Amino acid sequence: MRYFAEKIVFPNKNTLDCIVIPIFEQYKFSKIFKKINDISNNYILNILEKNNIKGKINQNIILYKIPNVLCNTIIIVGCGIKNSLNREKNKLIINNIINIIKKYSFKEIYWYLTDLKIDNCKLYWNIRDTINIIEDNIYSFDKFKKQKLFFKSKIKFVITDNNKNVYFSAIEHGKAINLGIKKAKNIANLPPNICTPKYLSLKTEKLTKQYNNISVEIINEKMMQKIGMNAYLSVSKGSKNKPYISIIKYQTNNKLQPIVLLGKGVTFDSGGISLKPSKNMEDMKYDMCGAAAIYGTIHAIAKLNLSLNVIAILACGENMPSSNAYRPSDVIKTMSGITVEIKNTDAEGRLILCDILTYIKKYNPKYVIDIATLTGACVIALGNNISGLMSNNKRLSKKIIKASLEADDRVWELPINDKKYFDQLKSNIAHLVNSNNGVAGAITAACFLSKFATKYKWAHIDIAGTAWYYVNNQAMASGRPINMLCQFLINQTFHNK
Repeated sequence: MRYFAEKIVFPNKNTLDCIVIPIFEQYKFSKIFKKINDISNNYILNILEKNNIKGKINQNIILYKIPNVLCNTIIIVGCGIKNSLNREKNKLIINNIINIIKKYSFKEIYWYLTDLKIDNCKLYWNIRDTINIIEDNIYSFDKFKKQKLFFKSKIKFVITDNNKNVYFSAIEHGKAINLGIKKAKNIANLPPNICTPKYLSLKTEKLTKQYNNISVEIINEKMMQKIGMNAYLSVSKGSKNKPYISIIKYQTNNKLQPIVLLGKGVTFDSGGISLKPSKNMEDMKYDMCGAAAIYGTIHAIAKLNLSLNVIAILACGENMPSSNAYRPSDVIKTMSGITVEIKNTDAEGRLILCDILTYIKKYNPKYVIDIATLTGACVIALGNNISGLMSNNKRLSKKIIKASLEADDRVWELPINDKKYFDQLKSNIAHLVNSNNGVAGAITAACFLSKFATKYKWAHIDIAGTAWYYVNNQAMASGRPINMLCQFLINQTFHNK
C-alpha cells in the first residue's frame, strides 16, 4: 500500500474511486456520513435500514453509484458505540476494512476514519496505528512461492481542519517504521539454511550502499578469539556455520553519546547438547528475531534521518550439537574475566550477549538496550502479547515503558534488584552458572546479563513470547519490538533538541 494525505470537500468535482466512511450503532452518524447521506437524499440510510446494518463493529456494506455522489464505491463500516472506541476495537475495524479491500482492485481509497475518537489516542497515533495494522494485515512472505501478492492501492487519509502537518508527520513515521518491520520479518522468516550468521553479516554490509550515514564493521571468529570472546565462541563450536558480529554505526551528530542496540541472532537454536524436544523445533529459526528487530530499526531510523548516534549490533551464531560442541559442566572464561559454569547449553543467548555487553563499554554509551528471544520462562510469565523488560536504571525503564504505551507495543517490567535472584546464579566452581533451577527464569537470565552491564545504563527486553505468532498453526515473525524501539528513539530526538 502507498499512503498520502489530501483534503476533499463534498460535493466534489471529480469522481472518486472508493471512499471508506464510518457509522455508529443505532444509526448515529459521523460527520462525513451525514454529509454524503444528505447529498444522496437519504438513499444511503434507506439501504442500511433495509439490510439491517445498524453500525455494529464488523457490520459493513459496499454501495455503488450512489445518487448525486461522485464516487464509484462507498464502503460503510460499523464502528460500534460512538465515542467508546479503544485501540483494540479500532484494530478490528481496520482489519475488517482491509479484508474487504483486498478482494477488489481500487486505485485510490479515501479514508475517513482518522478523525474517530479513540481512547488515549490522538490523531497522530490513529494514523500511525492505521498504517501499522494495514501493513501487518497485507504482509505475506512469499519468497519461495510462485504466486506473489501485491497491493498497489493508494490510501489517502482525508485531512480535516487545519492539521495537515500531523498527517504528514504520522505518515512519514508510519511508512519508515513499517519498512523496517517488513525488512525484519523478511529475514526472520527465512529458513536457517539460507539465513546463516554469514548471510546476516552480508545483509548488514549492504546498508552502507543504501544510506550515507551508516558504516559497518564485521567481527569474525578469529577476531573474537583475539579479544577473548570465549563465551560467545563456545555457543557456535558445534556448528559448521561460523559466528559473526555486525556492528552498524548510524551517526548524524558527533556531539551525542551513542545509544547501543544489541540483538541476539541465533539463526538456529537446537539447544546444543541439551537438545530441545523435536516438537516445534522448527520455530527455533526465530531465535534470531532480536537481531532482525535491530536490523529493521536501523532501516527505519536511517529512512527518517533521526538526529542521533546509534550503534546497532547483530550478535549472530548457531547452537548445534556435535563432538565439538560445548557441554554441560564446562567452565568458560568470559571476555570480562568472569567465569561461567555451563549447566545447560540451551541457555546460550546469555553467553553470546554477555561478551558483547563487555565489548561495548568502549563506546561510552548513553544507553544500552538488548533485544533477545531469551527465555521460555518469559512466555510463561507474560504470554504472547507483552515483552519482558528488565533494567538497571529506573529512568531508562520509564522511557521504554512510555514508548511502548505510545506505540501500543507493550512491555512489562520485572524486578532484578533482589539479592535472592542473584543467589540462584552462584556456582561452586566458577563465578556464575549459566542456568538455575528454572525458578524465575526470565529474571535470573537478566540478572546474569546485568553482571556484565554495570558500567552503563542498560535494559534487557525479552521477546521470546512476542517475536512470532501463529497463522494456521505455523509461525510467522511479528516484527516486534521495532515500533516501540523506533518510538523510543524518536522521543530521544525531541529530548536532544
